[in-house]
Amino acid sequence: MIEAKLTELLERAGEHVDVGPPPLDAMRAGAARRRRRRTVAWSSVSVAAVLAVIGGTTLLTQGSSGVDPQPPVTSRSPGVVAGGTRLVGLGHAAIAVPKAWGTNQVICGTPRTDTVLVDFGITTLCLGLPRAGVESVEVVRGKPKTDFHVDESTEIDGVPAQRQRTTCSQGPINKVTVCSGTVFIPSLDVSFQATSSTSAEEVGRILARIVIVPDLVGVPGYRTIGRNGHQPQGPDYAELLKEAGLKAEFRTRMSPGYPAGMIFSGSPAPGTMVAPGTPVTITVAGR
Repeated sequence: MIEAKLTELLERAGEHVDVGPPPLDAMRAGAARRRRRRTVAWSSVSVAAVLAVIGGTTLLTQGSSGVDPQPPVTSRSPGVVAGGTRLVGLGHAAIAVPKAWGTNQVICGTPRTDTVLVDFGITTLCLGLPRAGVESVEVVRGKPKTDFHVDESTEIDGVPAQRQRTTCSQGPINKVTVCSGTVFIPSLDVSFQATSSTSAEEVGRILARIVIVPDLVGVPGYRTIGRNGHQPQGPDYAELLKEAGLKAEFRTRMSPGYPAGMIFSGSPAPGTMVAPGTPVTITVAGR
């Protein structure tokens, strides 16, 4: 009896309540907002994951064609150098290499151990077979080789740079695969050519350590300023140092068997990053 009365009362109350159409638009808008929130959340997670990968290891993957698909991720903080490395460069462009690397450690023009090449002089004409697991980078003025071409445009600390993709080739004798890639900075006229007999990814990691250091300047080389077979002379090098914003100080070594003014050494060594105005001691031959 009570249930029947309750049902009757509810039916009468319902007759006096206006029931409009279902709020479909509001429901759709709410669902869209929820979808957008989920999309933003997933996008944030994806971006964080990508940044974590880039920050952990900067890789240049090599495709089946032997050419890497993209330029290296360049440095984002001018002058920031990782621990355990040293800067080597020319002008205001430099690259951070491990402190354990040597300098100009080559035989017949072929690196024999991990090394940086800068102001490398005359190469002995002989056959140098590459070794597996050796990394190197050469720092030079201008474009490093005649077959350089631009595959990608990128930036290093806001400075435009050009990238030649990494390619790999196998030696015909000992079958060691060597990969190489190049970054050229036109406005600074400096190139970095990295090679690795480990992997194409290692080439990318090396080139990713290029930085622009406005408050430092690389000591220019003297071995490569000779012309027409003539040995470099002290006055020529002093002029080059002046153009770089450095000071030249001469030291004479009495050497009757050598042409007067021929350069024996420079200190700090070529490629060393120093403050503008730093004196560079040039040791030349005297009579």
